[in-house]
Amino acid sequence: QVQLVESGGGLVQAGGSLRLSCVASGRTFSSNAMGWFRQAPGKEREFVASIGWSGSSTAYTDSVKGRFTISRDNAKNTVYLQMNSLKAEDTAIYYCAAGRSRWSTSYQYEYEYWGQGTQVTVSS
Repeated sequence: QVQLVESGGGLVQAGGSLRLSCVASGRTFSSNAMGWFRQAPGKEREFVASIGWSGSSTAYTDSVKGRFTISRDNAKNTVYLQMNSLKAEDTAIYYCAAGRSRWSTSYQYEYEYWGQGTQVTVSS
């Protein structure tokens, strides 16, 4: 049974930092792209960041460029999202997802497995 489990969310003041982790179990995803998405209250789920299978290719939505960094440790079957300079508009549930292919992508339909999400709340 494949599982993706996110952790690291919480309440933080604007300008602060959080590091999200996503641990996969049930199979290895070292040959798959991984991504982070988020859903704010009353809004649709949106792309945040993605990373290709080797870690050499990354992509970010414009609103987080320069503030968030996605990385992965294939030996640990884990993907991370370092979030700095957090803003109130970053408040959302953050989801980890495992892609169907090796290549970094922002399209949700390209992701096969999803975690349950972790809440990030940024107070202003």
